[in-house]
Amino acid sequence: MKEAGSKTAGDKPGSIEWDPWDPWHIRKETGQHQLTSVEFTVTQLCNLRCEHCAVGEMLVAEEGVSIPVERLIHRLDEVDTLQTLSITGGEPVLSPRVVKETIRPLLRYARSRGIRTQLNSNLTLPLSRYEGWVEDLDVLHISYNYRDAADFHRIAFEKYGRDVTPKAAEALFDRMLDNARALSSAGVFVSAETLLSPFTSPHIGQMHRDVAAMGCRRHEVHPLYPSDFAKGMNLVTLDTFREAILTLVEERDPSVWILFGTLPFYPCSDRIEDRELWLRLHQEENITVRQDPDGRNRLNVNVFNGDVIVTDFGDVPPLGNIETDSLPVIFDRWLGHPLAKKYHCFCPEARCTGPNILVADTYYSGWNFRERRAKIRL
Repeated sequence: MKEAGSKTAGDKPGSIEWDPWDPWHIRKETGQHQLTSVEFTVTQLCNLRCEHCAVGEMLVAEEGVSIPVERLIHRLDEVDTLQTLSITGGEPVLSPRVVKETIRPLLRYARSRGIRTQLNSNLTLPLSRYEGWVEDLDVLHISYNYRDAADFHRIAFEKYGRDVTPKAAEALFDRMLDNARALSSAGVFVSAETLLSPFTSPHIGQMHRDVAAMGCRRHEVHPLYPSDFAKGMNLVTLDTFREAILTLVEERDPSVWILFGTLPFYPCSDRIEDRELWLRLHQEENITVRQDPDGRNRLNVNVFNGDVIVTDFGDVPPLGNIETDSLPVIFDRWLGHPLAKKYHCFCPEARCTGPNILVADTYYSGWNFRERRAKIRL
């Protein structure tokens, strides 16, 4: 097994040995969950309306007024344990004003504190929009759920509300590929995420090869979250999910780091094939399983109304507001929440901190995770 190491200043975006977004490390070292990661939703604008979008219903045509970045930074100053900062939307790069007034100051602040950063972008905007600030970013996270431009046209504009020509969609798709290659060649750590669905799972091998061809250093694979726009989409069965993972492991480019997030298989499973998969993914080179950050080490802040939630696409109501509460106080409030107590189990012998709430509700609604124990050791 690849045992987790302690963090070092040399671990810029993270590594196989230490992924700073993974709550496992702090839970193992301190015996409790701590707030080490904050995510800001900095825009509700986007030039796409993807069918799988987990925040699609929050997107707007005109942006509201955001909380001054100085106020956001003040709240970050109160988090002594902070290790990572994520920026999401919408499409964060769509508005030059958001980039200038919110994103760049947050990245500079994080750099001054030695905090690692990630920004989620669809990467379809002109390359020039990323220049002048991307060098301060540790991870540029993109979505890749397409085989070709025709797929992109259907998926990215499924909920758009008006017709978009195939030619216009193809231009954006090609720009995304070109931007990924250019930024990767320039030394940017690009991490592409694929959501396993009935559509993507049969093609995961080819999609992985596309990710590698773009120069991405990491390929993240997650379940399709049944939230927001994706609520009506079909989900893969656990058997299909397992088969897709095994196909990807066999066909992967060994130079690309594969990260499985919110994996819907657990070491306490009654099924031997699930336990064997857990073991294999922890033994393969250049593959990691990230424990769920949401509610274990991360909170999400909406910069327009100040609301703080466990995740940017969950159904748990806001836990507080940065206008009245500090983030550590809100995080402690969450740790006392009935849902946290229900799902915050811990099996150190198997390197597991329990399930993602949405995944557990989808696939394991009858399970009491707090009463189960790992049946394997790493």
